Amino acid sequence: MEQVTRLYLVRHGETQWNRSLRYQGHRDIPLSEEGYSQAQKIARRLSREKLEGAYASDLSRALETAKVIAGFHGLKVKAVPQLKETNFGLWEGLTYSEIDEQFHEVMKGWRSNPRDTKIPGGESLGEVADRCRAGLEQVVKENKGKSVLVVAHGGIIRIAVATVLGMDLNDYWKIKQDNVSLNIIEYYEKDRAILCLLNDTAHLGPECL
Repeated sequence: MEQVTRLYLVRHGETQWNRSLRYQGHRDIPLSEEGYSQAQKIARRLSREKLEGAYASDLSRALETAKVIAGFHGLKVKAVPQLKETNFGLWEGLTYSEIDEQFHEVMKGWRSNPRDTKIPGGESLGEVADRCRAGLEQVVKENKGKSVLVVAHGGIIRIAVATVLGMDLNDYWKIKQDNVSLNIIEYYEKDRAILCLLNDTAHLGPECL
């Protein structure tokens, strides 16, 4: 019988830069007060699950979200640097309109072919995907047959979902990821994976307050 490894993939809680629509990337922007409240809500939801491990990007917004959730399970969070958000280089701290004005030609390439377009001072999506997949493969390898929490970033989770669905990476923007959204992927031993849940934020509804 095949072992099934279930990853509970959660996007981090809100930051002030999320609210002001600024590109964060590798900038270590902490959770806002609202972001911490969001983390508590998904933590209460996941308190009913049997989680046997906890991992997160090493950026504080992901680590802090993971620690809130892991606290309900008595778990320590292991940082995985490969699960950092895309390095947006010179774009970090800027809004979309500011980037489009200052880096118009590169932004055109990023919109049409992010897989191969390298951001000034940063990464291409293809480079992000390589490290993201390596990080997730390691998590799955370390937790065969278990249910595990992984808190990361919108771009990282989009890559994970796109990979499972066999999508072209250039279409990864078609996958929505809200703050503290829950995604579930089941990994099987023979290089098979199934997407079970996508961008679920039911825990943010008024009935969950």
